Amino acid sequence: MKRNYKLLLLILLMAFASCSFTTKKFEDPDKDKLLIQLITYVLEQGHFTPKDINDDFSEHVFNNYLDQLDPFKRYFYQSDIDEFKAYQDKLDDQIKAYDISFFNLTHQRLLKRVEESKAIYKEVLSEPFNFDIKEEFSTDYENLGYVNSKKDMKNRWRQQLKFSTIANYDDLISQQENTYANKQNLKDVSNVDFETIEENKNVEKSTVKKSLTELEKEARASTLKSLDELYEFIDDRQRKDWFSVYINAIVEEFDPHTFYFAPEEKDRFDVAMSGNFEGIGARLQKKMDVITINEIISGGPAWRQNELEVGDQILKVKQDSDEPAVNVVGMRLDDAVKLIKGPKGTNVILTIKKVDGTIEDLTITRDVVELEETYAKSSTVVKDGKTFGVINLPKFYVDFEDYNKRNAASDLKLEIERLKEQGMEGLVLDLRNNGGGSLQTVVDMGGLFIKDGPIVQVKSAGEEREVLSDKDRSIVWDGPLVILVNELSASASEILAAAMQDYKRAIVIGSKQTYGKGTVQNVLDLNRMVRNNTNGDMGALKFTTQKFYRINGGSTQLEGVKSDVIVPDRYSYINVGEKDQENPLPWDKIEAVPYTVFENYYDYDAAIQKSKDRMANNEQLQLIDQNAQWVKKIRDKESYSLNYDDYKAQIKLNEEEAKRFEKLSDYKTNLTFKSLPYEMKQMSVDTILKEKRDRWHKSLSQDVYIEEALNVLHDLKMSYPVKTKVATNTKQ
Repeated sequence: MKRNYKLLLLILLMAFASCSFTTKKFEDPDKDKLLIQLITYVLEQGHFTPKDINDDFSEHVFNNYLDQLDPFKRYFYQSDIDEFKAYQDKLDDQIKAYDISFFNLTHQRLLKRVEESKAIYKEVLSEPFNFDIKEEFSTDYENLGYVNSKKDMKNRWRQQLKFSTIANYDDLISQQENTYANKQNLKDVSNVDFETIEENKNVEKSTVKKSLTELEKEARASTLKSLDELYEFIDDRQRKDWFSVYINAIVEEFDPHTFYFAPEEKDRFDVAMSGNFEGIGARLQKKMDVITINEIISGGPAWRQNELEVGDQILKVKQDSDEPAVNVVGMRLDDAVKLIKGPKGTNVILTIKKVDGTIEDLTITRDVVELEETYAKSSTVVKDGKTFGVINLPKFYVDFEDYNKRNAASDLKLEIERLKEQGMEGLVLDLRNNGGGSLQTVVDMGGLFIKDGPIVQVKSAGEEREVLSDKDRSIVWDGPLVILVNELSASASEILAAAMQDYKRAIVIGSKQTYGKGTVQNVLDLNRMVRNNTNGDMGALKFTTQKFYRINGGSTQLEGVKSDVIVPDRYSYINVGEKDQENPLPWDKIEAVPYTVFENYYDYDAAIQKSKDRMANNEQLQLIDQNAQWVKKIRDKESYSLNYDDYKAQIKLNEEEAKRFEKLSDYKTNLTFKSLPYEMKQMSVDTILKEKRDRWHKSLSQDVYIEEALNVLHDLKMSYPVKTKVATNTKQ
């Protein structure tokens, strides 16, 4: 889609040069006003579905902006909001006039309220909390009203800080109990040797039991320290940082993938936490004041450690030293990333709130993400006397400088040819957690499984649809094919799964639907729009320019791809898809393109029905579904007791409930997975590669979804023999 982007940029620049705006007008000394001019112009001219900037648009920007400024509603008073409401239906007029008086008002008021809050939280934390009182605290901030008085504001802070402190208090009590349990164990040891005696002495010295009053005081001190650190970051924020928040409140009304990058953020675009540089190899997302793991980069440190998961929330970050942990709740995403990143070989300790609600510390050693793990990899497995192949594809990668150098489609073709040499009779293509990538690789990849024909339709802003087709009449694999997906399979993954589903070329197994991202974004350097710029770096704008459509005419936007066989997973009830984002573009349908359904299987529908029957009676999947529902219940909880006995009782209840799901990790199949001969040779001299493949094969042998995919392949009966012969010059 590079060609379309260049065309769009040319159109924007030409239209910009010929419009009524003069160069002088675009050299406004007020950089903020110039930025609004540039962004609104680009979005009106280049966004796939430009929005009417009207009173309704104004109201949405107004609410979104205030939610981002004060998500916990502990800065602004109702009187502030009443004053701000004079602008609620006038922001559209201000945007069109490049007027920033609303921003100036809210920015100055926020700085004042933040300064006042410093005295409030210090005062609240100077007094002991009584955890014997029966009191409930709600985290439903969205439906929380603004306070009317300083007294109410202090009480709001008191409740929020008490909620933070009770968690610290419980940690300290648990630590002390564990320490004394260890001490008692040491005392009870028989046949004590010298080292044990010395260890016992050390425990004796370090375990002076503290009273609950002392522990409560320590817990408050910990909360105070976290707040002090948070406010250091808040104080470091400059006016331009707050203005970026306002700009993004405007542009995010167009769709959730349209975003303004300030100059510093532009430099780090697709770098911070991307897995391409030194770090932990995870992408982060900020919702309200919580930083959440959005993606684990294959091959990165977090992926190799295999404990961090999508949906986990980062509460604190600690360096591998004597430095204390830093609370990142409420911190700018950019600032949190700075703390998490670091030189290769150093450790970072993350305090994580897991998907199931438990809190734990994870130590991750930073490293350069090994790109090899983002490439396709394959394995063979024998089931009921038949040899099947499994290919894992983490992303649709490509070398943008030289497409022919290496890309996902050519690698997949090579792996298929290698598997055919091993007598493969059916193929599982695993696209779970694959967030997408190069569109061209999708088209080429689809062509590996069909003779020729359309793969996807693409519509650009203001242009006719474009049909991207496979024109190579050869088929690399004409045998049974299963595609595995989940809620995190997005974009290019959805295009391939949709095309194979429409052709009835593959059976799609996985979540109720995939992620549902059917749009394409381009990043425009705003400096290219301004000549003789004296305002400094203007940053960049990422905005939606295209939309994908299946060959049957339906969009993959919002609805994603609905699996032929639906199987539950732990994300089944968690909001992780496009439909759960703010302002997503709608689903729609265009005209279908002519295509011929693949007719080599006579029992396509029968295989699907058999699989559904098996799934309905699978105890492991039933337990996974129960676990997913329990996780949903834990995450949706919004009312918490501030009475310690009740608080502790609830934690113990959660721990007891969690125990019944422990056997999920004990699941094993009787399947054995093997690497291909060329990799076996590599592993004989590369112990790291061998370790990676051993780990992958072990996870496959415990994977109920892979097991069912292989069952489906076994059920599929070909109307003619699978072709396994390959050219003699196959690359090894």
